[in-house]
Amino acid sequence: MFKKVPFTIKETEYCPECGSELVIRNGTHGPFSACSSYPSCHYLRPLKAQNDGYVVKELDGKICPKCGFTLVLRQGRYGMFISCSQYPECGHTELIDKPDDISISCPQCQKGKLLQRKSRFGKTFHSCNRYPECQFTLNNKPISGECMFCHYPLLIEKRTSQGVKLICASKLCSKQQFHEIESKNE
Repeated sequence: MFKKVPFTIKETEYCPECGSELVIRNGTHGPFSACSSYPSCHYLRPLKAQNDGYVVKELDGKICPKCGFTLVLRQGRYGMFISCSQYPECGHTELIDKPDDISISCPQCQKGKLLQRKSRFGKTFHSCNRYPECQFTLNNKPISGECMFCHYPLLIEKRTSQGVKLICASKLCSKQQFHEIESKNE
């Protein structure tokens, strides 16, 4: 089956590295132009223009700390972010959703701290900052405290239809903490 290319090349282009003819290929990130003498020559060039995100809104009154120009809100490849209006010449960027500062030590390695992170699907989780040496992760919010049944040094906050409950973070125990909930509500 023949695939149509959304644009045509009027004249034959030649590879700037070896002089062979360039051909159009299709990859996971879209169409690209590549050297016909591959694998001896590895030249390639994307056919779509690479864009560093378009400006959604200019943030009035916000100044770039590096160069002094105004800051703008951009939509990029990985979502919304704040950057200098002179981006990418000025490399200043800021995150919109800054992670919560949690200073709870990792119960698995006892050396690292738990950090709030986002998965590639946008879900929030908590993991040890010593990854990949320590691969401890939690899907619920960690709470510092000790389990009253197994004495595990970490609890998690679990939201249910009955309300917020504190549960032991150990997968072997996972018991609800009764005394902790009563003292938190008072």
